[in-house]
Amino acid sequence: MTPHQDMGYYVGFRNLAVASAELDAHPPRVLKKGRLRRARSAFRPFRRPSRTVSRRTPGPSAREGEAVIAVKAASVNPSDLKNVAGQMEGTVLPRVPGRDFSGVVIDGPGDWIGAEVWGTGGDIGFTRDGSHAELLSPPVAALVRKPERLSFEEAAVSGVNFVTAWLGTVDTAQLAQGETLAVVGVSGGVGGAVAQTAHALGARVIGLDRAQPADGTPAASAIDGFVELGGDPKGVGEQVRELTGGKGADVVFDTVGGVTTPTALASLAHRGRLVVISAVGTRTVEIDLLDLYHNETRILGCDSRRLDVVQSVARLGRLAPYSESGRFRPPAVGRCHDLDNGKDAYLAVANRARGRVVICP
Repeated sequence: MTPHQDMGYYVGFRNLAVASAELDAHPPRVLKKGRLRRARSAFRPFRRPSRTVSRRTPGPSAREGEAVIAVKAASVNPSDLKNVAGQMEGTVLPRVPGRDFSGVVIDGPGDWIGAEVWGTGGDIGFTRDGSHAELLSPPVAALVRKPERLSFEEAAVSGVNFVTAWLGTVDTAQLAQGETLAVVGVSGGVGGAVAQTAHALGARVIGLDRAQPADGTPAASAIDGFVELGGDPKGVGEQVRELTGGKGADVVFDTVGGVTTPTALASLAHRGRLVVISAVGTRTVEIDLLDLYHNETRILGCDSRRLDVVQSVARLGRLAPYSESGRFRPPAVGRCHDLDNGKDAYLAVANRARGRVVICP
């Protein structure tokens, strides 16, 4: 039997367990009360919601090369829901989910005790236990101090968004000052972070989305122009060219992918770079190879899950001065839930609640 075929994925919190075989079709639900001293996942045979488990586990102590963090806030990302539903590759079970976090070091090297830290990682919640818990045990090398300007909640919703933005914009596309970047999905968490990153690097930024970012949002303050998504991809591409003197965008960062790929390709300048981080609606697209090579287009895949927590926080260290100065603003936090109501946090994300959703143990 392959993982997730005939089994459920139980996500353990302090006092509840959330289960889902197909989260998109069946939102998470409370299964059974428990008294876990530390959040824990249980992977058990699952066919009906009535088949429940609860487990008590002791909290961790710092092993050689590791620290223990008391989690103060942890974002619930769409990828966390997909992970719980068995839709993410490479997850090793049993597993506590949760990728982004902020908190206080309570065990480990003496000079780190009491430090306020933040983090994220492509391994957290997938191959090592994640942040939807009271305690988290990352490597000492993954410790990086949280910007004082950010609250714990704001720091928790920054991680994967800004690390992905930095990875795609700086490391992958190598965006240069004076170039133009178009970001598809500018109103989303990653899209807003991409817009701010490109703006901080001295690029001109054009946002593409179904609706213009609301006034006062981080994305709205970072873009120089906006094009509404919808209709003919070539028509959208022409609007981007009108905003760039007929040239097109040097870089298109497509945070959606799949259904938006034709629009992204149509918006590129000669020798433009397309950054792809996702595929929504379809995993396959039709590309005119003549157009591709005549335009000398470069398509660049970018997967932040390839960065483990140590590699991710190294980028957070580079981002921190921008956050500390206020040049990088986190997405708005919409609601916070304690672990007893972790189910509600997952449901809020599944139901596309406004603002970022955070678990505060």
